[in-house]
Amino acid sequence: MSFDPRSIPVDPAASAALARRGLEYRLLDPDDHDAMRAWIDAEHRGFHHARLRDLDRDFALAVATERRVHGVYDPQAADPAVPVATVDGWPTGLSVPGGRSVDAWAVSAVTVAATHRRRGIARALMEGELANARNAGAAVAMLTVTEATIYGRYGYAPAAKAATVTVDRRRTHWIGPDAPGRVHFVEPTALRDTAAAITRRAVARTPGEVDRWPGLLDRALGLVDPDGDAARRLRAVRYDDEHGQAQGFVTYHITREPNEPGFVEFDFLVAATDDAERALWRFLVEQDFVTGVRGRLRSVDEPLPWLLEDPRAVTLTDVVDHLWVRILDPVEALTARRYGIAGTLDLEIDDPLQYANGRFRLVVGERGRAEVERLADTAAPARHALKLGVQELGAIYLGGVRPSVLARATRITAPAGSLTLADRMFAAERTPHLSIWF
Repeated sequence: MSFDPRSIPVDPAASAALARRGLEYRLLDPDDHDAMRAWIDAEHRGFHHARLRDLDRDFALAVATERRVHGVYDPQAADPAVPVATVDGWPTGLSVPGGRSVDAWAVSAVTVAATHRRRGIARALMEGELANARNAGAAVAMLTVTEATIYGRYGYAPAAKAATVTVDRRRTHWIGPDAPGRVHFVEPTALRDTAAAITRRAVARTPGEVDRWPGLLDRALGLVDPDGDAARRLRAVRYDDEHGQAQGFVTYHITREPNEPGFVEFDFLVAATDDAERALWRFLVEQDFVTGVRGRLRSVDEPLPWLLEDPRAVTLTDVVDHLWVRILDPVEALTARRYGIAGTLDLEIDDPLQYANGRFRLVVGERGRAEVERLADTAAPARHALKLGVQELGAIYLGGVRPSVLARATRITAPAGSLTLADRMFAAERTPHLSIWF
């Protein structure tokens, strides 16, 4: 979707709902820097972050001006120029099974001030973003969540998990293969352009990953404040394959007390090939003078335990339902991905907000490609069918949740044999995973 997301008209339903409560729903002009900076301060306050330095506020402004930014304003507030609620959104790609991408709408920065709870603000914001997504032509909406009890009301469901992976260095003995390429220390500034190309290829490998924006890479590489303490602690390593092609990188830092072994910490390991992933993990876990390695937002299906003599050296903690997906257009969404086996399956979808409501026939050929059609109410049913809500469709969409599991939880109903077929059709060749917050 290549267009200016700010060209979409303000959702009249959200605007009217907030106006009835004496509040103003406003689409911000990115050139109004005073209003944008006030919005940024409100968003950081909403997430309980510290007050921003000017340098960080300017960086946040550069990111926000590329998005569709809404604020909710209270004319009776002590400072009516500061919004009492925030949200932003933008069109982007979501990787789906088969190495393909679907047009999606990313929702972020959802906050409501503690002074304005229980006024219907969150509902207006969330329903407004669904309207923005459909007006933008997105087949799905998506978000990462801090609270898991809110977003199901609007049709979102957890579709990809993430975990913190910790490795005990003292129990580490590598038994995996040697990588055919080489690992190099590089300066973060020298990695910037290469990192973008590697990331694009890496994102396509894994269902659930989201297209990166330039500001995210700048932050991961410590380029926002290169003279700050955090950036100066950062080290960058690149993996080049046997042909000299850059295929992966990791940025990390080591925390330690003086004269004591340290601990390797990283948030950003990107690999466009399996060789690159193995080589970077080996580099991290074989560091000297450290007691362990910790990586956040990693896959719950990491290969690392199978590369070490003692798999118990690896532990997974903080396993979370990281990426939540909301299907808006079942025809486009289901057509975009590849499927595990051929078959025909009818889906009867219940969507209280009516975006995805209806009956649909999913026909998958021998190569995993799908054709999807909306069925008339009078159409004869197929042999295999699922009856499910839009939440359940979002949960199984990337292959991270089996339909049969939701059936055991009475969230899906199906005739005999349909669940077996659905499990095999919706299976993904790679466990869904999202390695960033947005």
